[in-house]
Amino acid sequence: MSHKMRWTFAISSAAVFMVTLDNLVVTTALPVIRRDLHAGLGSLEWTVNAYTLSFAVLLLTGAALGDRFGRRRVFSFGLGVFTLASAAAALAPSIGALDAARARCRASAARSCCR
Repeated sequence: MSHKMRWTFAISSAAVFMVTLDNLVVTTALPVIRRDLHAGLGSLEWTVNAYTLSFAVLLLTGAALGDRFGRRRVFSFGLGVFTLASAAAALAPSIGALDAARARCRASAARSCCR
């Protein structure tokens, strides 16, 4: 394996790890989210599903954007938006704000992972 292939594999693996870790953290924190944000069961389901749904919807879009604007540029943009949306989700004052931030987070992850 060449040096460039190893570097690409490492960066792609780190992106997938970030997405998986973020999903695991939220799933683990659901009882605390329910208590602190006074969320109902339906809102908690949407908190997890919004993340997955937006990823699935924007997967092909992210790949097309990568082909059009350059994979590295789209990856960097997606990583930046992912980081900002994760911070917004962590600071969410309500369950609605949390769901919106998580949907944006997954959308940017779809853009950055599709290279």
